[in-house]
Amino acid sequence: MNKYERLKTELETVGNGKMKAFGDSMRPILKSGSLLTFQKSENYQIGDIVFCKVKGRYIDAHKIIKTDANKGFLIANNHGFENGWTKIIYGKVVEAEFKNEVVFVRSEKK
Repeated sequence: MNKYERLKTELETVGNGKMKAFGDSMRPILKSGSLLTFQKSENYQIGDIVFCKVKGRYIDAHKIIKTDANKGFLIANNHGFENGWTKIIYGKVVEAEFKNEVVFVRSEKK
């Protein structure tokens, strides 16, 4: 089981999980090698950094930039590259740690 399948299973069964994410597509919000804490949610909104599936590929930490009642959520990195539309979101980033220091925290909006 790869890290994506493991996290997907954790989110579906427990409701939260952690995974390291690599790459610079979400800089300056997230740094490559950050340990991300994901949480399953009933509602996702523009600005949430999510773990999802777009066009059959796992996207481990890109953000929602648009929503549409029919298409779902438009996912993109922090530099404007759009991955595409999806209705499959497993969870969102609620905290990111880099070198044992918390660098990002997203509070739940009600």
